[in-house]
Amino acid sequence: MKALRAALLRFDDHGHTVYEADGALVLAPDAQGRQRVLDVGPATEVLHRHPQVVVTHLPGRLLAPGFVDMHVHYPQVDVIGSPASGLLPWLENYTFPQEARFADPAHAQAVAQVFLDELLRNGVTTALAFATSHPQSAQALFEAAQARRLRLITGKCLMDRHAPDGVRDETEQSLIDSEALIARWHGVDRLGYAITPRFAPSCSDAQMQGAGELAARHPDVWIQSHVAENRDEIAWVRQLYPQARSYLDVYRHFGLLRNRAVYAHCIHFDQADRELMRSSGAAAAVSPTSNLFLGSGFFDFEAAERVGFLHGLASDVGGGTSFSPFETMKAAYFVGRMAVEQGGVHKPGLSLTPGQLWWQHTAGAARALGLEGVVGNLAPGCEGDVLVLNPQATPLLARRTQAANSPEELLFALIVLGDDRVVEKVFIA
Repeated sequence: MKALRAALLRFDDHGHTVYEADGALVLAPDAQGRQRVLDVGPATEVLHRHPQVVVTHLPGRLLAPGFVDMHVHYPQVDVIGSPASGLLPWLENYTFPQEARFADPAHAQAVAQVFLDELLRNGVTTALAFATSHPQSAQALFEAAQARRLRLITGKCLMDRHAPDGVRDETEQSLIDSEALIARWHGVDRLGYAITPRFAPSCSDAQMQGAGELAARHPDVWIQSHVAENRDEIAWVRQLYPQARSYLDVYRHFGLLRNRAVYAHCIHFDQADRELMRSSGAAAAVSPTSNLFLGSGFFDFEAAERVGFLHGLASDVGGGTSFSPFETMKAAYFVGRMAVEQGGVHKPGLSLTPGQLWWQHTAGAARALGLEGVVGNLAPGCEGDVLVLNPQATPLLARRTQAANSPEELLFALIVLGDDRVVEKVFIA
């Protein structure tokens, strides 16, 4: 056993922030050798219960759960900051040419290392990531994540139409490759597989049907895709699937809406779409820096909270502009406050609290992924993915956090002024 002592952030069963100005976290190995949270709470009480434990005291630091990124593209590390007029031109001019390079296993392996370095440097310890259509791209990321003992979920992209040579796959072989990767990697160590139709326009009916059948055979794997991100994309889906009630309904038709199904963006939804998300158990990965960068629109946080469907935060690198959860939370705050148009009527946005923002990038995101009680929190039984954060990492941040009069002010200052320099140390399980 070992213990860390510092200020401490965690969440109760209702998603409410629990802050200890002087907290202690006791970790102990499980049967697989992973460190798990054994005890947590006020330092005097916790350490009294464990008098023999070796304590590492970290004055002036904040212990927090590792961040969970619900949607990120590992092959797009070198696409960040590429200018484009919108989503579809950005894919055509930048993303697809870069992804074609992942046919080379050596390139995939090299980028996988850079990608995981960036996640960890920014305090992200769990991620649901896209690979490319090449099986070796998923293989490379699984191998790199396994070596670092990370909790990571990924899958090869399915895209057998409306894509250029070099990234387009073949329908039957794509499904065979996906099932082989499930057999090899799903549930191994801290790894999971995600069936990954890129988005409805890039997948034939046969491929979508095959993906749904694959999901039915493997109910514990994840599903990930994109939906309702961009109005041009939505118009394209309407042409391709005129019989569908909505873009989201296309995925329902093919059996791809269920628990552990995660759909990025979910911006241009109506009430029926939101209710379908709730009833199916599917989750939205909200990517505010990407949505702002590509001009896609604003996720309606107020409606999501009111209807009660699962959602959490994501970087969406490389459409997203930063790996930093602080940047993502800050952008979510801005987006949440924006008025949105609904039925021709403007309604006010939702001012997300610091606790809500942090929850949506940790324990709330874990709940949306079906990993509640496993990651994203410092509750007893959770895997010991722990961040040591430095609220004095920069002069301005130090000045602001020293003047904080409440935990909410401290957390909000970190969101607004923090970056990767705040993440002093990352413990992995």
